[in-house]
Amino acid sequence: MPQAPWDLTALLSMADARAPRPERHLWLVRLLQWLRHGEAGSNATDTPLPVLRLKHLLNVLERNPGPREQVVALLARFWRETDLATLFADHGFTSRRDLWGEVAARVRMRCLPVSPDTDDLAELFQLLFTGEHDEQWLRTIDSDTLTRLSTLLAEARSGDWSEPLLQAMTWLVSAVRAEGFTPLLRQRMSPELLAEQPFTQLARSGEALADSLRSNDTTAALQQAAYLRAVLQCCRTAADSVSAHLDEHGISVHIVFALEQLQGRITRLEALLDVLLSPTPEHELRSLLADLVALGRQRRSLRALLAQHYSMLARKVAERHADAGEAYITRNSAEYRQMLRRAAGGGGVVGLTTFAKFGILSLGLAPFWGGLGTGLAYAASFLLIQWAHWTLATKQPAMTAPAMAERLKDLRRSGSAEAFADEVLHLVRSQIAGIFGNLAVVVPVVLALQGLAWWMWGKPLVNAHDAQHVLDSLTLLGPTALFAAFTGVLLFASSLIAGWAENWFVYHRLESALTHHLGLMQRVGVARAAHWAHWWRHNISGVAANVSLGLMLGLLPPVLAFMGLPLEARHVTLSTGQLAAAVGTLGWGVLLTSAFWWCVAGIAVTGALNLGVSFWLALKLALRSRGIASTDQRSLRLAVWRRFKAQPLASLVPR
Repeated sequence: MPQAPWDLTALLSMADARAPRPERHLWLVRLLQWLRHGEAGSNATDTPLPVLRLKHLLNVLERNPGPREQVVALLARFWRETDLATLFADHGFTSRRDLWGEVAARVRMRCLPVSPDTDDLAELFQLLFTGEHDEQWLRTIDSDTLTRLSTLLAEARSGDWSEPLLQAMTWLVSAVRAEGFTPLLRQRMSPELLAEQPFTQLARSGEALADSLRSNDTTAALQQAAYLRAVLQCCRTAADSVSAHLDEHGISVHIVFALEQLQGRITRLEALLDVLLSPTPEHELRSLLADLVALGRQRRSLRALLAQHYSMLARKVAERHADAGEAYITRNSAEYRQMLRRAAGGGGVVGLTTFAKFGILSLGLAPFWGGLGTGLAYAASFLLIQWAHWTLATKQPAMTAPAMAERLKDLRRSGSAEAFADEVLHLVRSQIAGIFGNLAVVVPVVLALQGLAWWMWGKPLVNAHDAQHVLDSLTLLGPTALFAAFTGVLLFASSLIAGWAENWFVYHRLESALTHHLGLMQRVGVARAAHWAHWWRHNISGVAANVSLGLMLGLLPPVLAFMGLPLEARHVTLSTGQLAAAVGTLGWGVLLTSAFWWCVAGIAVTGALNLGVSFWLALKLALRSRGIASTDQRSLRLAVWRRFKAQPLASLVPR
């Protein structure tokens, strides 16, 4: 695009109604650029610079008939040859039925330029309003300036000014009606709210209102508008009931996307009614255009789309984890002792898993197959811990963070921040108990097995080369901290996979499908089929979390190494078992070396990062899904800090 001239006289002289369409549209783009020029560096005043420049433009055109005629002629041709209704009916919406189609469209919008050679005002709108503050200055245009601008546009306008808006209203009514009839939404709306068939009544009421407005029958138009608004409210209420269905039966981002589109079109219809029925339509039109500008900027943002439509999914994942996370928070001495016993059982299983990993690596398999074998061994041990009702400390944070965020449903309530601080204190104590129970058992189990191997076969289960490699890899002097933080991300990712799997199971109603599956009932019986379905409903989350975590810990390092990213997993309990195995091979003398104590320091950092990173990510997700503002988060941090200062020992043992 040629550089926009910042001299108004030169810009007005370029207005040519006989120019080709791309040049006419580029002139409008340059005009908007001239209005915004110098806006960023202007002094803060009550009136934005673009509004001042608009007033200056109107002054010049009112004093100079020649340029005014050129501009009016160009706008007249623009009015005749441009489809104005598409802006009001289609801008900000999509004809696609799924989220990923909209993602692809936004990627194209960001990467590919928009052609000015179009008769679609919705497309041209993307070129006209590209300024960061366009929405703000449009809303601040005063009444006098609006009246003068309307007078200028009236000279260029041919026909009734409301006709494009009536056409847009007709299209929106059809779109809302079609969206309401799609099985994706219709089957999830409340049957009671659909009893009066509000979506069926839309077309008839919309046509009646349009006929009344075209015939200038004000009384009939007001009556029909009131009826249409009532029908739209019924449609909105029915659409809102979809959210309640999703809360109970599972979330789908495609349903959330379709629901947002339907609700947005209903809101647009109501805004068009405000313009068409207002005694001062230019004011309502100004607000509508400002909303369209804001929507255009939002629609160019891929991040805003994903954040908006995954927030409900994130909230559902957080809520499902909140139920499971309650079991990992100890609040009294009895629960604390139970946590120690459960963690001890988990530590014993990890002790056996340590030698399973060394055994798989000793086979000399290719990196991928060795990683797969290790991952399956990890997954099997994690599943055993789950089914035995034991615990692994590092899996707790991603589950407990949503349970803590559940306490923040009503953050404005008095004492909510202090209650949250109490939960943090309980959580830290639970984590410490979990780690202590894991490590207190994994070390003696590994050393006992090593001693048994020395006694039975005269050699340890782990050879000296592998033992020395453990000392070299676990040391804090290497990249242990980075690997531990990476493992914290994997722990959080496994919790997301668990939440997604449970939501998928509920959304597809697999418990009911398995309970009443004819083939399954014939093979195992009705009672066992129902028991099997019930078992999967209550264990799908844990199975998905354990299997995914095990496979990620084993498989991701060789896959990333193949891609040139030498990242490894550093899990505090597994690393402690490996270090104990190295001691059992190299002998007690290794305790006197600095290499051993650097590994001990590395394990301490590994535990802190495993827990800290996974908990921080899970808590951020839970807080975002709850819509907790950053200022409220700061007050929560202060409350937690005050509680730790007042009761430092309470984070270690219960009072």
